[in-house]
Amino acid sequence: MLRLKEGLHSTHTPTISPWMRRALSDTTSEIHSETISGSCVTVVCTMVPYTRTSQISWVPKGISKPISLQNTTEAASILPEAIIGAKGLSKRILQKGISWQTPTPGDEVEVHYSVSLQGSEYFDSSRDKGAPFRFKLGQGEVIKGWDEGIATMRKNERAVFTIPPELGYGEIGSPPLVPPNSTLVFDVELISWYPIRDISGDGGIIKKIISEGKGWATPNDSDEVFVKYVAECENGVVISKSDDEGLEFSLISGHLCPAMSKAVKTMRKGEKAELSVKFSYGLRYCEDKTSKIDDFIPSCPNLIIRLELVNWRTVVDITGDKKILKKITKNGEAFDRPNEGSLVKVVYIGKLEDGTVIERRGSDEEPFEYMCAEEKIHGGLDRAVMTMRKGEEAIVKIGSDFLNSAAPMLYEIKLIDFQKKKPFWKMDPQERISECESNKNDGNILFKDGKFELASNKYDKAAKFVEYNHSFSNEQKNQANTLRLSCYLNGAACKLKIGAYKEVTKLCTKVLELDPYNVKALFRRSQAYMGTSDLEKAEEDINRALSIDPNNRDVKIKHKELKDQQREYAKHEAKIFSTMISRIS
Repeated sequence: MLRLKEGLHSTHTPTISPWMRRALSDTTSEIHSETISGSCVTVVCTMVPYTRTSQISWVPKGISKPISLQNTTEAASILPEAIIGAKGLSKRILQKGISWQTPTPGDEVEVHYSVSLQGSEYFDSSRDKGAPFRFKLGQGEVIKGWDEGIATMRKNERAVFTIPPELGYGEIGSPPLVPPNSTLVFDVELISWYPIRDISGDGGIIKKIISEGKGWATPNDSDEVFVKYVAECENGVVISKSDDEGLEFSLISGHLCPAMSKAVKTMRKGEKAELSVKFSYGLRYCEDKTSKIDDFIPSCPNLIIRLELVNWRTVVDITGDKKILKKITKNGEAFDRPNEGSLVKVVYIGKLEDGTVIERRGSDEEPFEYMCAEEKIHGGLDRAVMTMRKGEEAIVKIGSDFLNSAAPMLYEIKLIDFQKKKPFWKMDPQERISECESNKNDGNILFKDGKFELASNKYDKAAKFVEYNHSFSNEQKNQANTLRLSCYLNGAACKLKIGAYKEVTKLCTKVLELDPYNVKALFRRSQAYMGTSDLEKAEEDINRALSIDPNNRDVKIKHKELKDQQREYAKHEAKIFSTMISRIS
């Protein structure tokens, strides 16, 4: 560190950059002279009185260690752009932080951000949403550029990060907002971060780490954990303990008391900690998952729990409501997973909870092969397969509520291999048109089989392939529009069958925006309006359809039904009015 004092010479590499000269002039009344000798430049300057202290740091060419100037004015505006790591992540500080500490992986950080593509306007901002964004640093919850960049920030620091594609969304992008191979510009303010110590946030559970764990991953809400513990009062009376081998329990159901589950979810594999637990978090779980006060607890309102997280098994809540749970017994390879239309190879056994085998398909030598989202296996199991990685083994529990049966099902499944279907944004126009036609034809088959919900999904999927047609030729646009109209109309027919009248009106309105004289769209929308008793709108659509096609038999029949329904409605209103008058009299 180099200090500039009154009449003192400063020596550094023989180049003074413009921003450095501005910094010197801000902190001195006069720069008397500067001379170059060999590899040094000597600056003679006189200091003026000052009332505040701050610090500037920079790295001149050829010097690896930063040079710092103290006793200067605010420096953030002249700090140069810094490169973080070796992959092109750059950082420019707009506002300096207020402490020397920076967050570490595993901490929960709270930031405000705005993001744009390089050279474009901002398209997303937490400030506009009125709430900061929270995530766990270094856990892979955000893009790599954020994990690496925010780890260098201090509290209240604000900086602009330029994140190359390799540390952002890469070759795939994040359609439709982030194209492939996009450089992103983030304006980030680090509001604060929370080292995991006060677990409950109110002092009810304080964790003291005795021995650090391995890695940075921590169990999730649905995982099954394997722990060793001793729980005792402050006076040393042991209330509960695991045996020497340890204890396994699900974080969904919990064990002993709420503090156990809350603490374990903050721990890493092999971590040992001491928990100081207040009375309200030391209530013991009953068999019915409610809580009660243990006989020992009234005499010791505070508990001490020495806890070790030995290991855990990841359990994924597929549906978000615990109706389908996937417990991973063997991790898969890489990060890719099957999607709708992927050709997968699996081996699985379906059992009841008592072990009775209900279904068995495939073997390691001859796996069962099927296409995802084609109703070839149970829908719940199919959804679980689309969350798996190649080589992954898991136990999938499908609840009785999802099965509409008396007992849940357990599936032991292994994903041998899969061929992922090409995403639509990577397809050329002709491929997208072909995929649209294929999905539409699949929908037609499902409709004929009376599987209206599945058919509707197929039509929705088919329409998405040709919704964005800016890259199509004129001939391809005409073909795409014809397909879209057909998918919308067929989708509306499915929605009518299942009574989703609001969806019918949306789909038919889309058709009429493209073709205002489409009789089928007017006809089906009128049916939806009749289904919701919006008879005036129904009559308007039917009359319009008849003006376009006066001889349409189906429209005429529906018109007669509408008139009958209007008469019934008029009688009903007259009856209500008569009752009101009689009561008044």
